[in-house]
Amino acid sequence: MNKNIKLAVAGAVLALSATAANAGIIIPAGDWTVDIGGNVNMYSSWSKAKGTNTIIGSPLTSAGAADSKTTNGMGNGLLPNFLSVSGSTRQNDLDVGFTISLQPGSANNSALSQVGVTPAASTGTNGGLNNRQSFITFGDKSWGSIKVGKDLGIYASDAILSDITLLGVGGAAAGGGNTSLGRIGFGYMYADWKPQIAYTSPNMNGFQATVGITQAFIASGGNAGTTLSSTTNASVGYEGKASYSFNANGVDGKVWVSGISQKIGSFGATGNDDNVAYAGDIGAKASVAGFDVVGYYYGGSGIGLEGQFMNGFGLNATGKLEARDSSGGYVQVAYTLPTKTKVAYSWGGSYLDKTGASDVATLVDSNEMHDLMVIQPLTKHLNLVAEYSYQSAEAHSGIKNEKNVGSLGAILFF
Repeated sequence: MNKNIKLAVAGAVLALSATAANAGIIIPAGDWTVDIGGNVNMYSSWSKAKGTNTIIGSPLTSAGAADSKTTNGMGNGLLPNFLSVSGSTRQNDLDVGFTISLQPGSANNSALSQVGVTPAASTGTNGGLNNRQSFITFGDKSWGSIKVGKDLGIYASDAILSDITLLGVGGAAAGGGNTSLGRIGFGYMYADWKPQIAYTSPNMNGFQATVGITQAFIASGGNAGTTLSSTTNASVGYEGKASYSFNANGVDGKVWVSGISQKIGSFGATGNDDNVAYAGDIGAKASVAGFDVVGYYYGGSGIGLEGQFMNGFGLNATGKLEARDSSGGYVQVAYTLPTKTKVAYSWGGSYLDKTGASDVATLVDSNEMHDLMVIQPLTKHLNLVAEYSYQSAEAHSGIKNEKNVGSLGAILFF
């Protein structure tokens, strides 16, 4: 199983090794070793929304289109279905590898594939198909490795890989997509899947670092009913992270920091070519005596609240483009019972400032979510999951939307 799937299985679900495979299907093939791995999951979710307000930049905008009515949808959770093929070999004193993966959706209608949403009548279109990974690696344990291709972004990757809602649904929002939201926009930003060139150092007694350049993203945002979008001169993103893993006195733990900076380019007549967005974060997790805990915090400017560079800029009183500050974080605790049942609770929030009094009043001010999960392993590979979440969004004007989501489903790793 490739590195990111292993992280999503092992690191993200916090010592759930009793229910997850350590590797996929290993096949020797001449000079190569081929590893086929991934997961399949689906959830049925019931959502009840309160509030029909338009809140710019929130996943709960117009949350209650059918106010106080319960809707049901079926589809993937935060972790998409994965079919991943990796290969590795040793050539000319280099460890060489590749990974290509596909992510077919579990929903019937790709236009409304997120769970928690009642889809329209079948159009004959099955759940969407993503390609989130396609990269090569080469290196040596003495000096590290280089990655070239498309993979999970560097900044905020540990936040999503440490999120227990990877085994469930978390935020379920209307609209297209191949997964639910998990805690994206409710405590951390989406790391996204990006073309990149990155270097990772060797593991030096628990310390490891990664630096790289990633695909330039166009920034966009809502401003008083209009959409702002950068159009030219965006540069590559500069991303990096460093972590330290330890095991002492029966405690397994990890501490990490990461950051991102990108020149986002011109917004036409509203700005110049020097607009820069940036963010940084810090997190820690530990496992001891059956308990798993995570704490995480981030802050930035121009980066937005949910997807990177979305709604990160607005117009100030003079009509000049200005970055909006944002911050957020989450705390998470889980306990594994003697029956191997894992019970987890987490709370998190994401917050976005206005550029000033003239900025749009219906811009999101805060998204917050409480989440409770029960995970029951049936086998080493198969888990049943029950989850409840309460989500709320509030604009700077004080208007508010709420949503309650309950989910039942299963996830299998291979």
